[in-house]
Amino acid sequence: MGRFYESDPRLLGHEVDSLLAHHDKKGSYDPVAALIVPHAGYYFSGNVAASAYAMLDPERHYKRIFLLGPSHHEWLNGASVNSEADYYATPLGNVQVDREMARQLIEADSVFSYRPEAHDREHCLEVQLPFLQRRLKEVPPIVPIIISTNDFEKLKRIADALKPYFTDEHLFIISSDFSHYPSYGEACAVDAKTGKTIESGDVEQFIAALETNAHSGIRNLATSACGEFPIITLMLMLDQRCQVCHLLYQNSGDIDDHDPSRVVGYHSFSIMRNSGFVLSDEEKQILKDIAFKSIQDLLLNHRICDADSSLSALHPSLAQKCGAFVSLHRKGRLRGCIGHFGEDSPLHELVAEMARAAAFEDPRFPPLGREELEDIDIEISVLTPMRRIHSLDEFQLHRHGIYIRKGYRSGTFLPQVADEVNWTKEEFVGHCSQDKAGLGWDGWRDAELYVYEAIVF
Repeated sequence: MGRFYESDPRLLGHEVDSLLAHHDKKGSYDPVAALIVPHAGYYFSGNVAASAYAMLDPERHYKRIFLLGPSHHEWLNGASVNSEADYYATPLGNVQVDREMARQLIEADSVFSYRPEAHDREHCLEVQLPFLQRRLKEVPPIVPIIISTNDFEKLKRIADALKPYFTDEHLFIISSDFSHYPSYGEACAVDAKTGKTIESGDVEQFIAALETNAHSGIRNLATSACGEFPIITLMLMLDQRCQVCHLLYQNSGDIDDHDPSRVVGYHSFSIMRNSGFVLSDEEKQILKDIAFKSIQDLLLNHRICDADSSLSALHPSLAQKCGAFVSLHRKGRLRGCIGHFGEDSPLHELVAEMARAAAFEDPRFPPLGREELEDIDIEISVLTPMRRIHSLDEFQLHRHGIYIRKGYRSGTFLPQVADEVNWTKEEFVGHCSQDKAGLGWDGWRDAELYVYEAIVF
């Protein structure tokens, strides 16, 4: 208290509120499964931390919050769960500890224990609490866990024990700073590489990046992520529903350039939980096969067969009623793209229909010829339900597709369009309004706007 943030409750509340105000989302919140946030003094890393906490819906009720951080003072070769403290105190009040949950973890696997020395001087979890206290109207009990082991099998055991709680009713906060003590320029380079691997969600890439950084010969680089073990634990819990979103990067040299030869890096990430709808690799391949065969049968004048009645039983996801677009490319160039937003047909039937439409009914192209069939690449975008938005602040470039509707005119850009052009979100929406909906560049401003996400394969 007083070392990492203000000890006066009034000043601390004002400091945290001011930091959060810089990243206000104006009432639009997506389901957050976890955050990765720094734990330095608020003067240095508070802005980066606030960019993550601003993602939380203040009205959201969580059953409990799991706080995972590294040990800066003790080597544990495992994880210590604080099962003895009744609460953690900050100038803003007390935060209850879920001692029963902590004890359950300790009883579940010997990789967990309670080591008081791991918590007595540790700051990495405590500094998160004022942000939670000011952001959430109701702060649920916390489960404080310090992780300190480089044994990958033990990290997997920790992740396996925590994964049953990695659900919509819980929030996970991972505490980590990044590069320690390289020069400003080298910190930016090292942290960019490390951050990209976290964003990929691939734990093996993350570990490889840490190894590469450690052997890079960069002067004064003590670590490229002090919270590497909690981050690995989190990444081992991620599934297909989770999307890692990078939010902000700064280092101490951006705040105070007194000594740019020794800085510390700070990243923030949010892990978003998409809708419960997911497709396995096998199901994605089945849909691609259905699309190809649908085009082939029509080209060769074969009878269009009814859908296999066993398909829905074997793969219930393929029977879901949702929107889909099918895009055809030939030798790297678009050859047709047709889609349907409605939720009135089973997915496998809709994909077959949209594949035929993309091949033979896209007015921008002549019908597909037999000689082109073997050169066609098929891309399918399965769409999540659309959500009405009222401000571009609610639209996330690269993540969301946009659908614009006014009267009888409408148009859309799929999320992946943003990967092909170098547009701002205003340009993205302006082009959609002008080029797709025919409403003019500013026509979107008094039109209905909707966003959606896409599973693209």
